[in-house]
Amino acid sequence: MLEDLTIKDFALIDSDYLEFEKGFTVLSGETGAGKSILIGALSFLLGGKAEVSQIRHGKSEASVSGTFFIPELPVRKNIDEDDEPLNAREWLYKHNIEIENNRVLLRRFIRDSGKSGAWIDDTPVTRTDLAQFSSFLVDIHGQHEHQSLMKVSEHRKFLDARAGIVDEVAEFTKLYGLLVAKRKVFDSYSMSEGERAHKLEMLTFAVKEIEDAKLKKDEDQTLEDEEARLSSFEKIYSDVDTIDQALNGDDNCILSILKRIRRDSGHAADIDKSLSSLNERLESSFYELSDIANEFSSYKNSLVFDPNRLQEVQDRLSLIYNLKKKYCASVNVPLSDLFAFYEESKKFVEENSNGNSQKDLLATEIKKIEKEVLIRADAISKKRKAVAAELQKQVDEILGNLGMSGTRFGVSITEKDANAVEQKCGPYGKDNIEFLISANPGNPMLPLAKIASGGELSRVMLALKTIFAQADSVETLIFDEIDTGIGGEVAVAVGAHMKKLAKNRQIFCITHLASIAVYADNQIKIEKSVSGEITSSNVYPVTGEKRVAEIARMLSGDSDTEQSLEHARSMLLKYSGEN
Repeated sequence: MLEDLTIKDFALIDSDYLEFEKGFTVLSGETGAGKSILIGALSFLLGGKAEVSQIRHGKSEASVSGTFFIPELPVRKNIDEDDEPLNAREWLYKHNIEIENNRVLLRRFIRDSGKSGAWIDDTPVTRTDLAQFSSFLVDIHGQHEHQSLMKVSEHRKFLDARAGIVDEVAEFTKLYGLLVAKRKVFDSYSMSEGERAHKLEMLTFAVKEIEDAKLKKDEDQTLEDEEARLSSFEKIYSDVDTIDQALNGDDNCILSILKRIRRDSGHAADIDKSLSSLNERLESSFYELSDIANEFSSYKNSLVFDPNRLQEVQDRLSLIYNLKKKYCASVNVPLSDLFAFYEESKKFVEENSNGNSQKDLLATEIKKIEKEVLIRADAISKKRKAVAAELQKQVDEILGNLGMSGTRFGVSITEKDANAVEQKCGPYGKDNIEFLISANPGNPMLPLAKIASGGELSRVMLALKTIFAQADSVETLIFDEIDTGIGGEVAVAVGAHMKKLAKNRQIFCITHLASIAVYADNQIKIEKSVSGEITSSNVYPVTGEKRVAEIARMLSGDSDTEQSLEHARSMLLKYSGEN
């Protein structure tokens, strides 16, 4: 849940601090007041694009920060590097970010130089990291980037959550991963016996040659550094000797001069205490420089040219370069590439030393796993299809109440490409899953992403979010342009749905319609002001009579007449319980 937001020099906003409550919050204001700027600032904070044009005119930096409450959620302590986090707490755990008092602070800035930065608490993060983490916190629906239901890859996740098979699918993914690994090993056997024997002979020789070299980690870099020192012995000695003489040579060297300055400074400081701090800094500099001089002198005395050692280093480097040239893409690759080749080669040798007996055993094991994969994939697919039919009916019913009675929602579940010999599966089963929509009677079902109207899209999202509220861990939902092209009873229905959804979520909605706004638990007004040649957007909560006046303005454009004010009061009393 978003608890507060601080915006500084972002677009038309000079400086604003807002605290937010649970439940349903509407954002209202006259056209052009800057309602979308507030959403833009939040989108920026959540990992949206950072552009210099977002900085307020005349300023050098824009910044946005926000505090989020993170509810207690289960965290898998044995999560692997390749496992996708399932919620915000698991993401933080995976990235070694500790959470205090169930809250995290997100911060982001953009400067006029184009430089930007982001943090989660005190940990700097990339824009990609920020966007990934914030996707567990907020969904923004409308003409913005945070539209998880617009991503086809997310449709499978929502359907599985609705079907209650998330854990079952996760277990399937592990089994499928094992099958892929086994098949990869088996493919290494899928060559003629002559080819296998030849490769085995070559890699056996390579393994022995690399083992005999007794290489150490980063040895090439260490040897290259040593060779550079030995090859440039005369130049290094000359430079160090010059430094040593300048620092600690005769009576005119730096330390000798500094000793005299130090003596005079001490005398002056005894007389004038205001010079004490300067004298102390001089003392500190003298001791630091003395220490540097001693280390340079010691280094010079340790310098010994050893031509035999230089030859040893060059011979060793030549051996390493030859091995890289022989077994890697280039002599310039890091030594780790050679080690990786060694490990892969050693594994091949170990697995192929016993010939076809190992291949036959592996083939039997693969067939057993394939059978289990297909059984589980079929079971998962049946559960998906069963819940898909139920989901279609529920969404159509809600859309009818939201003024889209002619709209049909569908869930497309098709099998992945297969042939007569092999059933094709992926990491999540045998199904391709996508949400479809037909916005008008008689129109064909099209992918959800094909919906053109922002208002239609937002209402579809509202319907889905109402259904998925229990399965989705995202706490904060923001709806923009949800009132496009609607009014009357439809707007009342939209407001009622918002209110219902806000029982378990924090809901924000930008709206022009009073019939939606009156359902809100909280209302925030955005208004534009002009001072001289400076235009600003001001953001503040409205309560009591100020809210009555704002609802009256939304109803009739007039917040001054008693008739419009009384109408506003009656609506607030009826739909939100406010007087």
